[in-house]
Amino acid sequence: MIKNIVKHTLSDNWYTLYKYTYEYQKKDGLWERQEREAYDRGNGAAILLFNKEKGTVILTKQFRMPTYVNGNNDGMMVEVCAGLLDGDHPEACIKKEVEEETGYKINKVEKVFESYMSPGSVTEILYFFIGEYKERMKVGEGGGAENETENIEVLELNFDKAMEWVREGKIKDAKTIMLLQYAALNNLV
Repeated sequence: MIKNIVKHTLSDNWYTLYKYTYEYQKKDGLWERQEREAYDRGNGAAILLFNKEKGTVILTKQFRMPTYVNGNNDGMMVEVCAGLLDGDHPEACIKKEVEEETGYKINKVEKVFESYMSPGSVTEILYFFIGEYKERMKVGEGGGAENETENIEVLELNFDKAMEWVREGKIKDAKTIMLLQYAALNNLV
């Protein structure tokens, strides 16, 4: 249980960083004052696009500055397609992101779970989807929205190769690993 919550904005630049001061009731019934910072970037959605017949998945590759400054030599990350909801329903968001990032227009998606991705510091809930793609669904080149400076490379990988990349550490993105493992556990590909 918590009470007396005070919220201060520390930064409102790219996303918003808040500092919360509050009282937390411990198991012994005593109250203690705590402070935490929480980064609010909004909620998001992610999807694993798979082709069961071909045994392939669609992933993306793009530069991620936070990984670069934390030791990822070139800053490039291999990931599933994902994006922030920006007020959209998760399903509508992920369909839009798929077309922008990968060039595929997909109509049927299935929500498989949702997760807090970094609950100690980030408010985001991520909605996880799967969707089967076919070659006929390709309507563009992908690469991301022009105004978002994403510079996304679209990768079509054999599913076994993608899992090998996880084992080798070539794929280090949590949402991607989670969806690839979901696909493996459920024999999707």
